[in-house]
Amino acid sequence: QLQLVESGGGLVQPGGSLRLSCVASGFTSDYYAIGWFRQAPGKEREGVSWIGISDGRTFYADSVKGRFIISRDNAKNTVYLQMNSLRAEDTGVYYCGTTRVGATLLARYYGSWGQGTQVTVSS
Repeated sequence: QLQLVESGGGLVQPGGSLRLSCVASGFTSDYYAIGWFRQAPGKEREGVSWIGISDGRTFYADSVKGRFIISRDNAKNTVYLQMNSLRAEDTGVYYCGTTRVGATLLARYYGSWGQGTQVTVSS
């Protein structure tokens, strides 16, 4: 079974940058995409971005478009999320997950969630 492990979170000032990593162990070729999601206290899990495992297609939520960049290194079974120009509203626990469904950022179509990594944007 596929397992995902996130890392790279931390405390950063507004306007700063962080790079998150999602390392997959298992057969990623069984899945269409790996996505990044975030969840703030008291809020639902929100889709941020996904990347196609085989074709590298990408998609971003409007809230992060132009600031975040998702990429993959298939040799390392790793997906990255480069987060620039961070804002207080980007604060939350960031998770990666996988989907077989296709091009979607709906959390209910994702699984194999990792344990998450905390991102806090604050001065």
